[in-house]
Amino acid sequence: MYSSSPADAPLVREPLHAPVAHLIRGGVVEGIHYGSVVVLGADGEVQFQLGDIEAAFYPRSALKPVQAVAMLRAGLPLDGDLLSLAAASHSGEEFHLAGTRRMLELAGLAEDDLRNVPDMPYDPVVRDAWVREGRLPSRLAQNCSGKHAAMLWTAKLNGWSLDDYLDPAHPLQQAIAEIVEDLTGQRVARVTVDGCGAPLFAVSLHGLARALARVTTAPPGTPEARVADAMREHAEMASGSGRDVAALMRAVPGLLAKDGFEGVQVAALPDGRAVAVKIADGAARARVPVAAAALARAGVDPALLTEFAGEPLLGGGEPVGCVRPVRALDPVQLPACA
Repeated sequence: MYSSSPADAPLVREPLHAPVAHLIRGGVVEGIHYGSVVVLGADGEVQFQLGDIEAAFYPRSALKPVQAVAMLRAGLPLDGDLLSLAAASHSGEEFHLAGTRRMLELAGLAEDDLRNVPDMPYDPVVRDAWVREGRLPSRLAQNCSGKHAAMLWTAKLNGWSLDDYLDPAHPLQQAIAEIVEDLTGQRVARVTVDGCGAPLFAVSLHGLARALARVTTAPPGTPEARVADAMREHAEMASGSGRDVAALMRAVPGLLAKDGFEGVQVAALPDGRAVAVKIADGAARARVPVAAAALARAGVDPALLTEFAGEPLLGGGEPVGCVRPVRALDPVQLPACA
């Protein structure tokens, strides 16, 4: 355990976000993405910050590695690809569905036991195929089904009730909240409901970065290290075949990365260097290049991050601009966009 007495909860206030990326079209700043960025050094100290890193916010699925750590601490017997799936926001590919079924079978449970919201697969190509085939939304296809299967299994192992495993007062969710506070080093500011139906805990962006750094620096064999190893070794299971977060983990040796809806990204290296990003408007097109610039700030070789500089903006089918991190974040900028 990292702290028997976490710091006070972050303040619930309107975040004081700052410009983090410019939308450049034809050499003109057409738009500005606001947000916040924090970079931690290997010593855990803040090396760079932009915007508001201390206000309460919802990490969304970027908190899943921490939730997985909590379930391992509560006795969940997973490693490898299935542990990666327990921390996943998966794309709904067939191997994700098969993995969730396998997890449920090992637990002696069924798809009907899941309480996440039925949905279509997250990956647009897979989703389109489902529509063509006339397949309906399902709990298995929803991107958090691996986490929910793991939650059910953890509850069953501990003799806790299953029907209400998503209640914030349930012993499972209380155990998860305790580990969230332990790893972030701060009290939870608010609890609400995530898109999948699970409790969602408000912490600070600083706390989120600190939590993932603690996951990646934990000794071998600990629940934290097991989660980090599983997600890095099975990056596609934690996300999807064509997802940027899997590509980022493949590109940067030892990196653990997790994205979340509404423009959240967190990533950490084995030595404790970590970054966390929140894009105020939730735009994924800004999340990726801003996170890459933050990793370069943390000391990652920029040559490893070139594919994450952002997709070009098109005009008439041709590149006419780009989304570029602001100079405060990326002082050595690429040549100006068109």
